[in-house]
Amino acid sequence: MAILTIRNVPDEVHRALRVRAVQHGGSTEAEVREILATVVKPPSRVRVGDALSAIGRKIGLTNEDVAILERERDTTPYEAAGVSVLNPWKNVQGRDTPR
Repeated sequence: MAILTIRNVPDEVHRALRVRAVQHGGSTEAEVREILATVVKPPSRVRVGDALSAIGRKIGLTNEDVAILERERDTTPYEAAGVSVLNPWKNVQGRDTPR
């Protein structure tokens, strides 16, 4: 898990976090984690996988249809103009690109 340090938190904000933590029976650190998770990953957010599944169900896509799509899809590696997929720091002519 990542470690996050937040500097210069105003005293009144820190006090309010401590009060909330006590009200919820946890630590200030746990309270901050919960607040961050709630704000950046709300339950109402659109989840791409869920949305695609819903579309597939709505149009009646079957497992057989998905198998056909998988079998027929283009599997050629993508190569951006002038950039090698295997080494993005080398252009297609083999010269180093600026970093």
